[in-house]
Amino acid sequence: MDRYQLREYMNAEPEAKLRDLVSKLIYDEIVALRIAPGARLNVNQIATSLGISRTPVAEAIAKLTDIGFAVTHPGQSGSYVLDLSLTDMISLYQVRSAIESEAAALAAYSADEAAVRELTMLAEAFHDSVTRRDSRGMKDTDMPFHQLLIESCGNPYLRQSYELLLPKLTMYQSSMVEFIGKLGGEDNPWMPSVKYNHTSIISAIRLRMPELARASMADHVSASLSFTSLIGHGADPFSAIKGK
Repeated sequence: MDRYQLREYMNAEPEAKLRDLVSKLIYDEIVALRIAPGARLNVNQIATSLGISRTPVAEAIAKLTDIGFAVTHPGQSGSYVLDLSLTDMISLYQVRSAIESEAAALAAYSADEAAVRELTMLAEAFHDSVTRRDSRGMKDTDMPFHQLLIESCGNPYLRQSYELLLPKLTMYQSSMVEFIGKLGGEDNPWMPSVKYNHTSIISAIRLRMPELARASMADHVSASLSFTSLIGHGADPFSAIKGK
């Protein structure tokens, strides 16, 4: 854990509580997969590495547990980062496809011009980031695109359902960015479709074609899942992340 990064956060937000800054730091480490999925969040170890007391670290981990990025296990002490596996991802993405495909169709009806412009910019930036294998650029444009799409659909129940998926979905999306940036070679046949999917979705929304938007989103979720499946060459690709 980087104590210098914590100091940067403290300098940037001098009025913020230490527990909130530590929570932000651990969150960033989890989403960037620098803390491995399934890893135990050791309060003493984190506190020592950051040069602070245990209390704000324990409070920070409790906050991360509350929002779903850490979990507790019956019969085991402490908190653990959400675990990832290909089997779990397949189940999650089945639900994701249902929610986001419907949201895309609704957005084709209801998204205002400002939202369409922002979605277009995010889609173009994501395409550019994938082309350049820019991991930070992909993370800055991928989930924001999907979250803005959900916000633009006009259905509060879809938004609430999506929020339940968001912690683990964020981690799976972050892992895919890592695969594209470091492991996803050009021999992966799903690479081109992943690159263009956001652009296809927003094109359908901009043309106010809900059925095409729905189909484009379903294709995107399927392509993302297939891309990740093929990265492992028959094995679970998340074992490589957990083994780092």
